[in-house]
Amino acid sequence: MIRLQVGVIFGFIPMLKEMIAFIGGGNMAASLIAGLLADGYDSGRLVVGDPDASKRDALAARFGVRTTGDNAEAVDDADLVVLSVKPQLARRVCRELSPTLGQSRPLFVSVMAGIREQSIREWLGGGIPLVRAMPNTPAMIQAGAIVLHATPETSPAQRNQAETVLRAGGLTRWVDQEAQMDAVTALSGSGPAYFFLLMEILEQAGIGLGLEAENARLLTIQTALGAARMAMESDDSPHALRERVTSSGGTTERALDTLESGGIRTLVTRAVNAACERSEELSRLLTDAP
Repeated sequence: MIRLQVGVIFGFIPMLKEMIAFIGGGNMAASLIAGLLADGYDSGRLVVGDPDASKRDALAARFGVRTTGDNAEAVDDADLVVLSVKPQLARRVCRELSPTLGQSRPLFVSVMAGIREQSIREWLGGGIPLVRAMPNTPAMIQAGAIVLHATPETSPAQRNQAETVLRAGGLTRWVDQEAQMDAVTALSGSGPAYFFLLMEILEQAGIGLGLEAENARLLTIQTALGAARMAMESDDSPHALRERVTSSGGTTERALDTLESGGIRTLVTRAVNAACERSEELSRLLTDAP
C-alpha cells in the first residue's frame, strides 16, 4: 500500500517556526499558503512579495498574511524563500534579490517550471542552499504530486524544511538527479491532462450511448476517483488490479482488447517521451534567454 504524505489530510506535517517568504503570489503560492494554514501554521510568519497590488490585497484578505511590493523586503528576515514567479521572470527576480542577501543564506525553494538549479544559483550568488520542486496542478487543491531535488549546499534539516512546506500541496517524493525532473514533468507535471483527456473521451462515449450528459460526466469522474483510490490504498500493482476486474469473455476484456489492438501502450509511451523532450527544450530556452 502506498502511504500518502499529504499532511493536510492526515495532519502530521511537522510544525515549522521559520519565517517563510513567497516571491510571487500566484496560484501555487496561494495553494501552499492555504495548506500550511490548514495545518495550523502561523500566518504572521508568512510574507508574500508581489508587484500586483490587487493580488497582494486579495492574499492578505484571504489568509491574513503580510504582503509587500518589494521582494527585498519580503526576504529580509526569511529563513526560507519560495520562488514562485513565472519562469520568464526568474532571471530578473533572482538577480534583483542577489545583492540584498548579504551574509544571509536562507533556504530557497523553487517551484518555477523548467528553471534549472545551476541558473538559479548563478543568478542568486554562490553558496545558496536550494531545493527545486516540480508540483502539478492538483497541488492547488492540496492533492498534488510534488517531486523535489536538493543541491549539495542543502543540509538534511533544510531538506526537511522544504519538504514540510511542499507537503502542504500534496504527496512529496525526492529524486537523486536533477535530470530526472524532465521525466517528472512528463509523467506527473503533464499527467493530469492525460487523465482529463481520457475522462473527456469516456464522457462523450457515454453520451453517445444514450446517457444524459450529467450522468455521463458524474459517472466518469467517480469512476476515475474510485480507480485512483483503489490503486493508492491497495498493495497490488495497477496490472494486478486490472486483471482482477477483467473477467474472461466479459465486457471489460472486450474493451481492453480493443485498446491494446489500437496501440494504446505505444501511443501513451510516445506521448510521455515527447513531453519529456519538450521539457528539456524549454529548460534550455528559459536558461539561454536574455
